[in-house]
Amino acid sequence: MINHFKPALLMLLVWTLITGVFYPVLVTQLGQLLFPRQANGSLIEKDGKVLGSELIGQPFGDPRYFWGRPSATAPHAYNAGASSGSNQGPTNPALLAAIKSRVQALRNADPGNTAPVPVDLVTASGSGLDPHISPAAAAYQAARVARLRNLSLPVVEDLVKRYTEGRQFGFLGEPRVSVLKLNLALDALR
Repeated sequence: MINHFKPALLMLLVWTLITGVFYPVLVTQLGQLLFPRQANGSLIEKDGKVLGSELIGQPFGDPRYFWGRPSATAPHAYNAGASSGSNQGPTNPALLAAIKSRVQALRNADPGNTAPVPVDLVTASGSGLDPHISPAAAAYQAARVARLRNLSLPVVEDLVKRYTEGRQFGFLGEPRVSVLKLNLALDALR
């Protein structure tokens, strides 16, 4: 019986070292060498201070800022350690109540805006961490942001266009706007 355990334990040790130590160290080192910015989280820094990541949404509740997609993570919004969607289906009363509440918050922040609310402003993404909104969601908020910041609407719309990213490789996905980058550009206008 011992003759059977010895090779099994030896293989367990060898494969644990290969897949649990050597491979992760190799991939980490290659990432740091070839793609250091991405390997370190695609962080956005200003004056040596980390302001956020290009990959993870940030909570913006002030009406003077563009608001991102809602987050479904727990125990707090945009918790990168708990990436998940709400797992609520379209007929779930809790999801419907959350959507109504989010629509009401958008209407309260901009009472004169009677345009239809883009769906990505009231529903969370699958990860709950999406850092982007659609150009339609940015356009929906542009007049509010311009008014509250005492900026002309064309200036804000130009910023939205400047921070709108196209489809990946020209054909994958949809155009999107980085909320963090757009809000940082707004702050830089001061």
